[in-house]
Amino acid sequence: MTLFTLRDLCFDVPGRRLIDGLDLTLHPGCVTALIGRNGSGKSTLLKLISGQVRPTAGQITHLGRPLSQWPRRDLARALACLPQVTPPAEGMRLAELVALGRYPWRGALGRFRPEDHAAVAGAIRRCGLTGLEERLVDTLSGGERQRGWIAMMLAQGARTLLLDEPISALDVAHQVEVLGLVQAMCRDSGLSAVIVLHDVNMAARFCDRVVALEGGRLVLNGPLGDLLTPEALARVYGLPMTVTTLGGHPVALPA
Repeated sequence: MTLFTLRDLCFDVPGRRLIDGLDLTLHPGCVTALIGRNGSGKSTLLKLISGQVRPTAGQITHLGRPLSQWPRRDLARALACLPQVTPPAEGMRLAELVALGRYPWRGALGRFRPEDHAAVAGAIRRCGLTGLEERLVDTLSGGERQRGWIAMMLAQGARTLLLDEPISALDVAHQVEVLGLVQAMCRDSGLSAVIVLHDVNMAARFCDRVVALEGGRLVLNGPLGDLLTPEALARVYGLPMTVTTLGGHPVALPA
């Protein structure tokens, strides 16, 4: 069964088509990088497959079921989404942030049960945040804060994680930390992740598959190795690039 299947998908805004007749299959149990130049449709596609916006035409299925037929609560339990700009968390403790992940199961007024407390504690532990539960989110480092949001996604119990540029505001060390965490969760727990990324080298190091867009159309969909050739990189980014190896990892560089 496929994670997502898109058929002849289109999405329009006034005066412009952002996604244009897209046919695409995304596979479960792996980390998929969604890449492309600015304005290629990456974030729009993530919003479409998460159900945040409806397509103008075409169909999306998740686990073989049309997305339009998923009840909203069931979809919230199946998909966890992290936007590019996270909402303010002023005055909120880390434990409270992570506990928000249980909302699809309990609602706003539902009483926490033992399984909810266990899910929150397990997510905090899995994300390496033990001991920080009482810290205000705003006082955490950038990497700790982003791991807190990922812990909230993990507490949600969703099997699919959708992340829009989760490392854009982080330094290199925290970028490696956050993407390494997502990669480990998928490999250890069989989760699926789709991540919008700008850094092709981070995608090459931490992702299993790649989907590349240009002007809302598909340029590439396959294993990461399919991207790491000068020809493929030129198609995606529109400039000459070379591929070398550093520290055992492939690295793409402008030619």
